[in-house]
Amino acid sequence: MNKLFFALIILLGGMIPKTFGCTNFLFTKSTTKDGSTVITYSADSHVLFGELYHWAAADWAEGSLLDIYEWDTGKFLGRIPQVAHTYNVVGNMNEHQLSIGETTYGGLEALGTQTGAIMDYGSLIYVTLQRAKNAREAITVMADLVEKYGYASSGESFSICDPNEVWIMEMIGKGEGEKGAVWVARMIPDGYVCAHANQARITTFPLEGKTSISSDKMKQIYNKEVTTVYSKDVISFAKQKGFYPQDASNKDFSFSDTYAPVDFGGARGCEIRVWAFFNEVYSDMAQYWEYAKGTDIQKDSKGYATNRMPLWIKPDRKVDVMEIMDFMRNHLEGTELDMTKDPGAGPYECPYRWRPMRYTVDGKSYVMERATATQQTGFTFVAQSRSWLPNEIGGILWFGVDDAASSVYFPMYSASTRSPKSFAVGNGSMMKFTNDAAFWVFNQVTNFAYSRYNIIHPEVRAKQKALETKYQTDVKMTDAAALTLIDKDKKAVVEYLTDFSCNTGDRLTDDWRDFYGYLFTKYMDGNVRTVVPDQKNPKVSNPPHPEKYLRSIIEYMGDKQAVKE
Repeated sequence: MNKLFFALIILLGGMIPKTFGCTNFLFTKSTTKDGSTVITYSADSHVLFGELYHWAAADWAEGSLLDIYEWDTGKFLGRIPQVAHTYNVVGNMNEHQLSIGETTYGGLEALGTQTGAIMDYGSLIYVTLQRAKNAREAITVMADLVEKYGYASSGESFSICDPNEVWIMEMIGKGEGEKGAVWVARMIPDGYVCAHANQARITTFPLEGKTSISSDKMKQIYNKEVTTVYSKDVISFAKQKGFYPQDASNKDFSFSDTYAPVDFGGARGCEIRVWAFFNEVYSDMAQYWEYAKGTDIQKDSKGYATNRMPLWIKPDRKVDVMEIMDFMRNHLEGTELDMTKDPGAGPYECPYRWRPMRYTVDGKSYVMERATATQQTGFTFVAQSRSWLPNEIGGILWFGVDDAASSVYFPMYSASTRSPKSFAVGNGSMMKFTNDAAFWVFNQVTNFAYSRYNIIHPEVRAKQKALETKYQTDVKMTDAAALTLIDKDKKAVVEYLTDFSCNTGDRLTDDWRDFYGYLFTKYMDGNVRTVVPDQKNPKVSNPPHPEKYLRSIIEYMGDKQAVKE
């Protein structure tokens, strides 16, 4: 997500600063073991409070207006007409199993602002979830909203998923003086996976056939043979503004290379997260490693990168939802940039680096890594849509707050009519601590674990996986029970699933609060304490420091700490 308050990293002349926020992975039906479609999202911001939004389904009187507030800042942007009926939404998923995620890529600075625009990227997501039933309809709604009311954000990549199709849509505003945005949307072919992480990824795209649509011709998108759609002026606008040569061929036009060219920062801080995910499921990613590091970005005469990773890949194997959760927990393990191995990890192999990410020594600039799992995550989810189940049962938003590597994804059925109290909006805020809020409970455990990561985090990991494994079993039983009732009383089924989801979330928060007490008692003051049966005092041990850490102290201190016999 795009937060203006972020410490910035690599800048490219003429480009909006990249804020290196969120990460999305996209899975089509044939890539998962159970045939579900899935998108993931990590909303990464130092000022985002992790909570689970909810909008109830509602009917609206003719003439009703909807207030639009910028998601990032809360700034009032304007009002738009409300539709007659809006759908139930929990987090980033609605009652029809439609889910939407995003990552901000910024793009050309000249297109970064649009005075008078009403629809920012966050509002675009949540308003669309209240108005659309499936991915194609969502693209229609999003395109229509920005055309009518203007686009109040910089460049954005969206993941759009329903029980049968998964799409990536990339959009950028038209800047000052012209309302709206240009965009391209592509359906991920079944059997392939896709990803985006704060760098625009759609390059060239098919132009033939009935693919070019505008708001007055949106019906073309409902032709299932159409798998690429785009705004009618996505190329002509670039030519008009001088971003793409007037005499250049339309078929050679690349959305990303024109509106958001990849540079060192876009590769090293963004594309490397895509690479890390692709590398988990595809055996031939070594060929893109130097590109992903930003050390070898080859460009042609137009300035287009020629050695980029593909937009999507065909994985070597199918994955289940628990593997997908773990993909969101990557710290570049197993690579030369493994964040647990360099000196910045300290003696306890902590794979996190406090901001700023860029630093300068002796006049030379360096950068610390930005991996998929990061400390500033507000909330994270794995949205699972299951086409073989009724919508009331099929959609599950596996939701967590704080750093995905230390959080727990719990199941939230998307038909639920409320959020768990400990995750609900209004229970705490970024500057208001409450031990009743899941966000603060999880942050206490996570930040404590950061202090001695290789000693404390293994316990966090074990409990995390035990709970997530249990939830898989719980969901199977809950699905089965709901199916026996669905034909008799859908309303009762929704209430049953709501109770299950909310009770699970609140029990998780209670359990994690107790877990913090256990960890703090055991590991405080640099000790490791274990209970000794029938004795008042625990056993206390102190694991030795790693030799390489001790050698670094000696190298700096010399003989100042040497023992004199």
